[in-house]
Amino acid sequence: MTIETYEILAIKYGELINRKRYESFIAADDHNGPHPINYFVWVIRNANRTVVVDTGFDKTEGAKRGRTVERLPAEALETLGHPAGSIDQLIVTHLHYDHAGTLGAFPAATFHLQAAEMAYATGPCMCHAHLRHSFTADHICEMVRNVYSGRVVFHDGDAEVAPGITVHKIGGHSRGLQSVRVMTASGPVVLASDASHYYENFEKGKVFPVVIDIEDTLKGYGKLKMLAGSPARVVPGHDPLVLQRYPALNGATQGIVHRLDLARLDA
Repeated sequence: MTIETYEILAIKYGELINRKRYESFIAADDHNGPHPINYFVWVIRNANRTVVVDTGFDKTEGAKRGRTVERLPAEALETLGHPAGSIDQLIVTHLHYDHAGTLGAFPAATFHLQAAEMAYATGPCMCHAHLRHSFTADHICEMVRNVYSGRVVFHDGDAEVAPGITVHKIGGHSRGLQSVRVMTASGPVVLASDASHYYENFEKGKVFPVVIDIEDTLKGYGKLKMLAGSPARVVPGHDPLVLQRYPALNGATQGIVHRLDLARLDA
């Protein structure tokens, strides 16, 4: 059987520049040092299919949370030749506001989600303000409507979404977070999403402060590296360094769309 391989694109749609390291790491070495964050969605594509990972958030949500939205994910996809209305398979890594905020822009999509994430986002833990802070009720209600319209495929742990594309449940940051393993011509690449926000998280064991289980988070760092076969093929979910370590798709997309299936520039 032929194993399909893919091109992987990271699309930066937003950012928050004025952040400090204490917002990124528990027990950081320099709490007051600057530490910006980028917001990404991802495209996995070959001649047979295009799969989108996460849907980002819109400008209204960004304004509420003090984040800058530079381009809507659907607008960026349009420029790449993938209208949001044409996407039929979409992986939602988890239901935090910055990963599941423009679901309505994808009217034809089937959403792949961990069952544990839906249970968490609609269950008793959401009675606590600290735990629900990273969720937006309207996003969760929209996903519930998608369940009722038959557009959600639930996974319970590791599962195949398409040949060469698998999802892997990694707890810690949210109850049903899933990372994505993609086969490429140069080997497997793992899109960590928020199983590791930054390179420092999985490289140095520094835990991101938005966490529900530190033990699961630390175990997850090992699972990411195991799935990728090399730490060099793990791509964190929010690190601005991603845009420095991987080449742009072309000259016009520098700092916006970069290819993750190619060798790292710092290798």
